Amino acid sequence: MHSGEKTTTGRVSVPRRAVVIVGVAVIVLAGAYFTGLIGGHPKPAGEPGSANTEEAAAIVELSEKQVASIKVEPAGEHLFKLEKIAVGSIDYNEDMSVQVFTNYQGRITGLFAKVGDDVKKDQTLFTIESPDLMQAGSALLAAQGVLELTTRALERQKKLLASGGTAQVNVEQAVSDQQTALGAYQAAYNSVLVFGKTRAEVDRMVADRKVDTTLLVISPINGRVTARNAQPGLFVQPGNAPPPFVVTDISTKWMIANVIESDVPAYRLGQAVQATVTAYPGRAFEGKLSTIGTAVDPNSHRTFVRDEIKDPDNLLLCGMYGSFVIETGPPLRATAVPAASVVREGDGTMTVFATNDGRTFVKRIVDVGLRQEGYVQILKGLKPGEQVATEGALLLSNVLALRTAAKD
Repeated sequence: MHSGEKTTTGRVSVPRRAVVIVGVAVIVLAGAYFTGLIGGHPKPAGEPGSANTEEAAAIVELSEKQVASIKVEPAGEHLFKLEKIAVGSIDYNEDMSVQVFTNYQGRITGLFAKVGDDVKKDQTLFTIESPDLMQAGSALLAAQGVLELTTRALERQKKLLASGGTAQVNVEQAVSDQQTALGAYQAAYNSVLVFGKTRAEVDRMVADRKVDTTLLVISPINGRVTARNAQPGLFVQPGNAPPPFVVTDISTKWMIANVIESDVPAYRLGQAVQATVTAYPGRAFEGKLSTIGTAVDPNSHRTFVRDEIKDPDNLLLCGMYGSFVIETGPPLRATAVPAASVVREGDGTMTVFATNDGRTFVKRIVDVGLRQEGYVQILKGLKPGEQVATEGALLLSNVLALRTAAKD
């Protein structure tokens, strides 16, 4: 049966869809009326002094009662910082990190530090029993024996020469032998010193005629033990990875982040950095930009940057997640309004509501830029001094939305 045709009872059939549309429109209009959102009527196009249809649709006139809920302020100027923000993670400063190896092969006999310990320069980290030191010590004791023998032989030849019991040539030969033995002893002595033994320890070794094969491996810097691969009984060799210990100066840390390639030209080495981490909200760590990547990842189109962050209190831990802010230029003074003045419309445009009398508001599309400290930079569409709604802008936008829905 077609719409408009009469039924057998004589009544006209109304489509269900039309009933629903009319009902929704009535509800929307009634809600807007009773909540006071629609308080005025735009001047229709064509009347004297009225705007065109499009401009009239963007005008809201408020009643005296409604004006009280709107706050108006003039657009002003604000100083915006030119800065870039990136996220990254904390790592140890590898430029201040030292891998501690033994200078000679040997088996670890003692450990004197663990991961997380703070150590001083020249503090013993571990000891090894060195076969090379055993060989050098044995050579020293042998050279000592030869030196003592040649020294006694020289003394004896001198006595015989004085009594006429030997020739001068024998004395000279004894002197030569004693000097050779002395040179060999000094060379052996110095070879033991190379292992890190002190002169007092070497003299004691010679006096006791006992080789001390224990070598001390010390920390070359003040810092914290950030890695330990040493275990008792482990045989270690110079330079063989992994290092038995890693000691790091933790007064500074690295923050490593990946930044988009379009931001790369804004970065310069030495730029001041303020880093924050989720573990310490509200606290900023000062630093500087120390490294900029030399290549861009072809998949993500990003490159890495590395900041050197001061951490005198040793609060930052390796792997912490955070962000950093870098000022890339001098501050910029620009037209700005409070953030509450700007409304994002359903089509993605950004608008403000300007007024001359505090009662009639005109929706104006603007281009926005930076957002800082509760202010939004206005690039286009508004000039300093123009009055805009700073509180209630969203309410005005909803009024226009309801009006448009009612007309549709």
